[in-house]
Amino acid sequence: MKTDELLYCCSFRDLNEDREVLPELLAALELDFSSHHDAESGIFTHTLYFKTKEEAEAGRQRLELLRADWKEIDAEFGEILQTELPRENWAESWKIHFKPIEISDTLAIVPSWVKLPEKNGRCVVVLDPGMSFGTGQHATTKFCLGALDKIARTQNVSNLSVLEAGCGTGILAIAAKKLGFGYAAGFDIDPDAVEVAKKNAADNAIHDILFSTASLIEFDSDGCVYDVVAANILSSALLAGKEKLLSLVRPGGILILAGILAEEYTLVRQAFTAAGCTEIRTLADGDWQSGVYRFG
Repeated sequence: MKTDELLYCCSFRDLNEDREVLPELLAALELDFSSHHDAESGIFTHTLYFKTKEEAEAGRQRLELLRADWKEIDAEFGEILQTELPRENWAESWKIHFKPIEISDTLAIVPSWVKLPEKNGRCVVVLDPGMSFGTGQHATTKFCLGALDKIARTQNVSNLSVLEAGCGTGILAIAAKKLGFGYAAGFDIDPDAVEVAKKNAADNAIHDILFSTASLIEFDSDGCVYDVVAANILSSALLAGKEKLLSLVRPGGILILAGILAEEYTLVRQAFTAAGCTEIRTLADGDWQSGVYRFG
């Protein structure tokens, strides 16, 4: 590609609690830049644009010289990454920040614009970041994906069913089907999220997941119970909907609980173990803690 068809970029993470400081400083330097906030992972990234590679390198060096001074006024930023971008794609430059997420050797989440090398036995879920929660970036989503993957790697799941409570993008139900589970369903209180989930399933050539719009309390399973129920929702909703969740799990089935702040996990554990669940494993990741339970 000709150099005049390229933009040269410098990208870096914003490490500050106050997200307005760095943009003001960058604007004061009269630099062309854009900012992207991923609501799920919490990552805030700034990208600077230059006409030539030399200008980009000079811009990077300028920022490095300012790093210490800016740190003193609570304006910290991460490692500066230099990339090239076709000019016609500049409006979608935020895509460079989304990389494949390899949950294990057998499961990966990949945005549609990235080609992941083929690997025998690996299931790939194609999912682009958007308005709904659940792209695999967040610690709680990764935990749920890992739990489903572990079940699929340790037993024959072709006759097992999965329910995703609070489905968002539908990532867990879609991953379950990719991993070989026989049946998957999901629901979300947000009708827009349900439509996103349906589209994502179709984009992954999966057409037999039943997605519906409902709150946890109002969800009608039509008498069905599931082998695995994954609930990546806030602890307040888990506690309020505990009896309903347990009514959806078959005796001996698995309950994956996530979306729980670490400081609230003990309360959730106590509530579900008192109701007949046994904790199989738990994982703390940053501010979050999740758990896998067997019911009955």
